[in-house]
Amino acid sequence: MEVYRADIQPFNPSNEQRYALLKNALRKSGRLGDFNNIIKLLGPPPDILNYAYPGEFKKIKVGIIGGGLAGMSAAFELRKLGFDITVFDALKDRVGGRVYTYYFDEDKKFYGELGPIRIPVAHETTWHYINLFGLATQPFIQNNPNNFVYVQETRARRDPKSIEKKIYPKYNLRQIEKNTTWPKLYEYAVHFFMNKLRPEIRAEILKILPKYNPSYNTLLNISIRQNFEMLGLSPDAIDMIASVDAFTGALIDLSYNEVLQEDYPENFSYLYRVAGGNVNLPIAFYKSLTSKVPKEYRIPQNELGKVTWKGGSQVLGIYKTENEKKVVLRYQGNNIKGETTEGFDYVICAIPFTTLSTMDIAPFFSNRKMQAIREINYVDGHRTLLLCKKRFWEENADYGRIVGGVSNTDLSITNILYPSDHVMTGANPNEPGVLIGSYNLNKYATHIGAIKGDAHFQQVKRQVEQVHGLPRNYLDSIVTQSKFIHWNNEEWFRGAVAFFTPEQKRIFSHNILKPEYDNRVFFAGEHTSATHGWMQGALSTGKLAANSLVRSVKAERKM
Repeated sequence: MEVYRADIQPFNPSNEQRYALLKNALRKSGRLGDFNNIIKLLGPPPDILNYAYPGEFKKIKVGIIGGGLAGMSAAFELRKLGFDITVFDALKDRVGGRVYTYYFDEDKKFYGELGPIRIPVAHETTWHYINLFGLATQPFIQNNPNNFVYVQETRARRDPKSIEKKIYPKYNLRQIEKNTTWPKLYEYAVHFFMNKLRPEIRAEILKILPKYNPSYNTLLNISIRQNFEMLGLSPDAIDMIASVDAFTGALIDLSYNEVLQEDYPENFSYLYRVAGGNVNLPIAFYKSLTSKVPKEYRIPQNELGKVTWKGGSQVLGIYKTENEKKVVLRYQGNNIKGETTEGFDYVICAIPFTTLSTMDIAPFFSNRKMQAIREINYVDGHRTLLLCKKRFWEENADYGRIVGGVSNTDLSITNILYPSDHVMTGANPNEPGVLIGSYNLNKYATHIGAIKGDAHFQQVKRQVEQVHGLPRNYLDSIVTQSKFIHWNNEEWFRGAVAFFTPEQKRIFSHNILKPEYDNRVFFAGEHTSATHGWMQGALSTGKLAANSLVRSVKAERKM
């Protein structure tokens, strides 16, 4: 087999090059007419300078709870107008929230992503900030025909013919299912109902509205499994699809709409990563926010707002004052003995609801907001990085070198992700590389994440060997360092990403974005967006919350 190449994807793509890639993906899917809607809906909210002039809001205090990308983008935008901003970030040893690049060496040559890995070409708000900060980007390879599908102790390639020859016979499929090629079977199973929607209704997939078109609203009320059953797939066909596409298996009882939110904008067709690690995006924000003379603004320095970054500071309570003109935050921090309070004119809450649910809120927010805080579903996440002294997955020409892409299994490791950095260079496989030996979501993450200590790494290594047909214990001499994260156990996150259950978008999404305390508290974060789990969702809602706050200030001044 030929090594998969990404020549079609340029490094550091221009907007025009990204649009060409997206159009190519949509053309293949028969949905080229969706292009304009996707670009518009994923574009950054309007520039905050459309609502006010630089320096207009000096001495107005804004507290931002959460120093991840949502809080950072909100602070970055508000600073243009002169606000006095304080960011409370519970993390004290790194910045970036759930964007977490782990470096194995001081030179930062060998690293892996414990948080967001990929950036789709359609995620306009993410690219807005990447371009603003001048960050270099490189292709991320999602699909490689040399990747493995390892199901029921049977090894196949991701090549459709290999799946049909080796995996299909393991299941009791109906004749029509046996006679349907893997690409067509998967396309029918996952996209049939989306493709039946008219383009203007499909656009609602990326919208947050008080009410949805009835034909789309029906799809908000079913799980992924129910979608399969409504299409008449046999139980074994459902089992096979959930095994070959392991992420589908992990999320099968959650909302089918989450699949639509991923596939409508072709999130997995052409992807990128930030050169040197995705954490370079939040680091760029942090450097700008903490600089007295940031280069990213074309605004006089004396018009910019002041940003105070309180790392290692945990907000414990949110309170509305009696005169309803201030919001008080109770918090504790590194340099504070005990607890303290501070009053703000406005607050943006940019932390996961899993964390907000444990805070003291007095008085309570609106009933529907409190219900959302308690009920919104987050999925667990787990990832194990293996620093290998050689790239064994690239060196065996007999079975086809693996450069980039994902192998799927029905073992507890679920997914194996290969680095993409050798795709264009064809570099020597004898140099070290970082393999994501296990990548899991939901219950699969909880299962393997509960294994502690050396037993955890032994489990991952043995199963990676099994998938690749390597001798047992082979990796003991190959893996030199390792690192894993279990997001349910991360104190300030308590879950990986928002992933709604059926009906939750219809019930909660519009209300999640509504401000509280008489337009004094605003909300941002990937959970408040229509792009759950992506940096896009955090960045766009942070920018949106900043705009909403400014409109509220302007409206109050007119009263």
